[in-house]
Amino acid sequence: MVKKSEGAEGGPGEFPGFDPKSVEPYVVKDPHTLAINLARALEHLGQAAAQWLAAHDGGEVPDHAADPVTDLVKTLAEVAQYWVSDPTRALEAQTLLLSSYMGIWTRTLAQMTGQPVIEPDTLPKDKRFADEDWTKNPFFAFLRQAYQVTSSWAEKLVAEADGLDDHTRIKATFYVRQLTAALSPANFALTNPEVYRHTVATSGANLVEGMRMLAEDMAAGGGELRLRHTDHKQFKIGENLAMTPGKVIAQSEVCEVIQYDPSTETVLKRPLLIVPPWINKFYILDLTPQKSFIKWCVDQGHTVFVISWVNPDERHAQKDWEAYIEEGVEFALETVEKATGERQVNAIGYCVGGTLLAATLALHAQRKDRRIASATFLTTQVDFTLAGDLKVFVDEEQLAAIEKQMSKSGYLEGSRMANAFNMLRASELIWPYVVSNYLMGKEPLPFDLLYWNADSTRMAAANHAYYLRNCYLDNTLSKGEMKLGGRVLSLKDVKVPVYNLATKEDHIAPPRSVFKGSALFGGPVEYVLSGSGHIAGVVNPPDKQKYQYWTNGKPHGKFEDWVAKAKETKGSWWPHWHAWIEKRNKERVDARTPGGSALNAIADAPGTYVLERV
Repeated sequence: MVKKSEGAEGGPGEFPGFDPKSVEPYVVKDPHTLAINLARALEHLGQAAAQWLAAHDGGEVPDHAADPVTDLVKTLAEVAQYWVSDPTRALEAQTLLLSSYMGIWTRTLAQMTGQPVIEPDTLPKDKRFADEDWTKNPFFAFLRQAYQVTSSWAEKLVAEADGLDDHTRIKATFYVRQLTAALSPANFALTNPEVYRHTVATSGANLVEGMRMLAEDMAAGGGELRLRHTDHKQFKIGENLAMTPGKVIAQSEVCEVIQYDPSTETVLKRPLLIVPPWINKFYILDLTPQKSFIKWCVDQGHTVFVISWVNPDERHAQKDWEAYIEEGVEFALETVEKATGERQVNAIGYCVGGTLLAATLALHAQRKDRRIASATFLTTQVDFTLAGDLKVFVDEEQLAAIEKQMSKSGYLEGSRMANAFNMLRASELIWPYVVSNYLMGKEPLPFDLLYWNADSTRMAAANHAYYLRNCYLDNTLSKGEMKLGGRVLSLKDVKVPVYNLATKEDHIAPPRSVFKGSALFGGPVEYVLSGSGHIAGVVNPPDKQKYQYWTNGKPHGKFEDWVAKAKETKGSWWPHWHAWIEKRNKERVDARTPGGSALNAIADAPGTYVLERV
């Protein structure tokens, strides 16, 4: 008879740090129910797969996957070529990764024997791994560390690969981050401790519910996954979103013009015209009464007009930038004058709406048109040299593919832009919802901002192609080479006062890019840097007392030097902007009703164009 050594069969004697209670939540209690639920989950998964196959086999959904996958392979092949072309470099890269793995293995063995373990500072903190078992449980700790080390190593390979042009390096970095975000152990049921425990606790009921939602989302997207970020049933435009009272007083083929009811006895003499982006819907500036920039402006005494862009279809295929200027901005300016009798306005442009406004101002300068007396740009780029992550999707090959696809339908599908924006923040807007919705089986909570984010718009073919080529690809506006209305435009001709707002964490219009573009205008520019990002940094009501903003006068010199000397003010930039407007003209008149005596109301705000969904 062989005597067992102390601690045999994996008992406490072999692993002193092992606590049997730590694995109890991972032990299946009811295998029969779990098996039944797994079968039901697979049934729902099959329904989702059937939806996808039917749509793609029937040609209802064009296959967009091929182009990005081809570009991904081509881009990463250029990075790989640098490392494999030299055996010494390849060996160094492999050695770096293997030595990191050895460190992880050593720490894991130490943890299993109860020894104290200190992880290196090079492993970043990541909210995806907030569950304590990512650190305390040796198995999950090993997976997390291996993932983090491999992700960092892959990004390092891109960063240190010589011979890549700037655009290729940007794309390679983006693609590596997409791959590593997708391959995180947090995204899989068996390698995510929280999902694993929840599956055991519910005997797989979470997966049944999750796969049911997956099938529903695939059906809602007509064969493409429409990932739900919020409870859409809780919101309705005009009832609990976009509620500021007003009237649609004019309509063209590309926009409706809304004028809002006054809430003060007197109003500023100079009306306010807002030009929002057509890539999203205007009610980001009018979400709820508590968050509404439009309502706040009305309450300060502005007579507010907003352009609500059409959600284009094949009828708008040939509507280009010139059409959006003439039938959008110019049409709105004429409407403002008819409704108020005032020829001059203060104008605001948000994101690409600001880029269009800047081009309009340059065109106005050549026409000696002085109707826009001041311009405010919110997270707007006019120089795309330092443009954000969206540059990943724009090069000659990708643009040619987009134009080919748009030529067939007359527009770019709204889902394409929505997916692109989500991919820029995949670790926040894609994978956490995949885990929560489909693995945990939890319905997302109501969130007005994410409802708006999912309320996509299509892009008219001519308009979108002109924008991508002239802004992201050729950067013609900044070079003084943009052609509109038979004229070559120069921003140096724009002499009106400019309030130029950037946001510190913006990944679409980076603050450096907005700062650089400020130097192109020919008149005085007030550059302001707000805390947070592209949306939250703009939609920041004063009463919330959130974030901060920095001011330092004219944007001269280097961006870093401007920031170092800038004055920080707590809270919202809105009051600072309003004071800037009043400094230029604070004359007031009696409050105005929508349309005045010249125009009749067509519909109540928020109008009809905004209700069109894709």
